[in-house]
Amino acid sequence: MADERIGQIRNRIQLEEHNISNVVIVYFTYECLFYHQRTENTLFRKRASILQVHSTDSSGNYQGYDDAWSFDKFKQNFRVDIICLTDLELEFDMVGIDAAIANAFRRILLAEVPTMAIEKVFIATNTSIIQDEILAHRLGLIPIYADPRLFEYKQKDDEEGTSDDTLVFELKVKCTRNSKAAKDATDPDELYINHKVYSKEIKWIPMSNQGTLFEEGDIRPIHDDILIAKMRPGQEINLTMHCVKGIGKDHAKFSPVATASYRLLPDIELTEPVTGQMAQRLQKCFSPGVIEIDTVNGVCQARVANPRKDTCSREVLRHEDLKNYVKLSKIRNHFIFSVESTGAIASSLLVSEAVKVLMTKCRNMLSELDKSNDGQ
Repeated sequence: MADERIGQIRNRIQLEEHNISNVVIVYFTYECLFYHQRTENTLFRKRASILQVHSTDSSGNYQGYDDAWSFDKFKQNFRVDIICLTDLELEFDMVGIDAAIANAFRRILLAEVPTMAIEKVFIATNTSIIQDEILAHRLGLIPIYADPRLFEYKQKDDEEGTSDDTLVFELKVKCTRNSKAAKDATDPDELYINHKVYSKEIKWIPMSNQGTLFEEGDIRPIHDDILIAKMRPGQEINLTMHCVKGIGKDHAKFSPVATASYRLLPDIELTEPVTGQMAQRLQKCFSPGVIEIDTVNGVCQARVANPRKDTCSREVLRHEDLKNYVKLSKIRNHFIFSVESTGAIASSLLVSEAVKVLMTKCRNMLSELDKSNDGQ
């Protein structure tokens, strides 16, 4: 039965692993039918603050601006653009949504996308200088490479765990003297063997039929070079660990991301041509690559090359002769997301998993609304 269940889950996962842009757009389009597009599109920045940052709750809040929800308008404006994608890092633009939805994605990425992490540590021997509680805490924070979609949540009343919800690891290391070390050696790396305990020493012990379901390398610590403890000759660590499925809302060790943040796309407009020495001074007021200088008819002239690189330092506003030439703002509905995975889940899958969580939340909310309406 377990083999059949794992096979069905893997088949479903393969069907879901499409291009991330298409996955997000398809999921998001249908679920966002129950949200409305709110607020104007631009935030204007002054010296000390950003104005008009609040959202509107209904149409007609701004004179001359129609912010009523329209599904056709949403389909036309919403898009997801992948800017950078590696195994651990993902940068993408999400355009045409409200800040509330963008922040929901960020919070879900941090706290509600499940991963596998060490939950219980059974210590048989620990003669190192690190206390048992500190050692267990350090082990719990080591990211584990295991697909959480292939496992179930462990039941609260289940102490032992099963092959469907638990992974077992062991760590056995003993420090000894190096008999081949030079007499005048002072470096611990030469004097001792196994005096540094790394995450590569953690070994997976298959439960039940896990050895046939998973290949070698499918279950392991993500990084081999995480330092766990330091020991001296005669000291020893011997323990067993149980790894379970959980979410970052319960404990930070389950969070699949190291960082997950977003920012609005800066919008920089030159109200008048800036030439000569002023153009060079203007260029120095922004991050490298934001302002470029072209030669037009033998005269240096500034132009906005890439506002995305701007760090919004407001440096230009300190110069009385330059600040009136520049209009700084942000595109209210253009969000730049930066996501760094811990490695437990590939960065390309993080956002699609977050979308699934948001979809579940929407369905639960609609279900509760239907129940309340039926009760009335």
